[in-house]
Amino acid sequence: MRGKRAAVALSGGVDSVVLLHLLKDRGVRAVHVHHGLSPNADAWAQFCRKLCRQWQVPLAIRRVRVAKAGEGPEAAARAARYAAFKKAKEEQIFLAHHLDDQAETVLMNLLRGAGLAGARGMPAASRLDGKWLLRPLLDVSRDAILAHAKAHALEWVDDESNADEALTRNFVRRRLGPLIATRFPRWRESLARAARHISGAELDARALLREFLAEQGLRAPSEAKLVEMLKQLTARGARTLIEHEGMRLRVYRGRLSMAPAAPQAPFAPLQWRGERRLAIHALGGELRFRPSRGKGIDPKHRPLQVRLRSGGERLQPDARRPRRTLKNLFQEAGVPPWQRDRLPLLFSGETLVWAPGLGVDAAFQAGASAPGVLPEWRRLDTA
Repeated sequence: MRGKRAAVALSGGVDSVVLLHLLKDRGVRAVHVHHGLSPNADAWAQFCRKLCRQWQVPLAIRRVRVAKAGEGPEAAARAARYAAFKKAKEEQIFLAHHLDDQAETVLMNLLRGAGLAGARGMPAASRLDGKWLLRPLLDVSRDAILAHAKAHALEWVDDESNADEALTRNFVRRRLGPLIATRFPRWRESLARAARHISGAELDARALLREFLAEQGLRAPSEAKLVEMLKQLTARGARTLIEHEGMRLRVYRGRLSMAPAAPQAPFAPLQWRGERRLAIHALGGELRFRPSRGKGIDPKHRPLQVRLRSGGERLQPDARRPRRTLKNLFQEAGVPPWQRDRLPLLFSGETLVWAPGLGVDAAFQAGASAPGVLPEWRRLDTA
């Protein structure tokens, strides 16, 4: 988002609320498209206003008319949304499509006989009248998004039309998907991966890499070095780290990320004794603690120690599920390996109490209606 005006397409549903939560500290705005199709449309717009006031995010509400004739209500509503995006002032529009959406889109396209164009699914980045449409959650599952929302006690609205199985996507999601999952449990990941393969085979990857570097304000290397960079970035199973013009480029689950190539500051364990905020300059952020009821950490467990991961830690955010390794939970949540070792963790003695994005261990959670404290890790940079 460097030097670019950006907005998150905020419907008020859990997917877009989580996306805005992840990006709200990076100077983004929000845009809510008011279709007027639901009797709850005004209430959804009001929810978005309230949320954006709470998070201090500028919000624009665009009222649109959805054509009743044509390919159907889903396509008409999508066309109206994209028309609204074209009129937005921002150069980048972030959309909250995720892995489940991608798999469902590919499946529907194939069933309709759309061929290679449909098999590509939704691109992570595409152009719309000179703007960029960006989908940073395409490799993140709906379950992981819900887990993030619950871990951060986020609120959202539910669209009643999601239960209408007369709509093709709802039929696929509610009927066809669960049936396929009985034989192919990871069919969503498989279809999304196939879409990436097909898309990559059709595009000139070197041109994309060159364009990506230019978008970040970096000069492209020589053709020979560009080819070598591309080989490393696309090496299967490799934890690639490439340094270029003071930046580090990495790939995780098909997504390219970039951060300054600055040396990591040394970190020493800290004590949390109940402060509302705890700055951790060595990690480039601060821990914030928000009072709550029936959620978060039971205050009787403080003081707690802030430490980094050392290996072998386990956490049980959900009392109904077994205790699992931090590594597996981070993998499930889509946290890249190089970020896991620089996230602040809360410990009581040698027992892990809380991890960013994963939640509070069941043994330390506040009881129903009892006072609690919700931790949140806030980065103070845009890396």
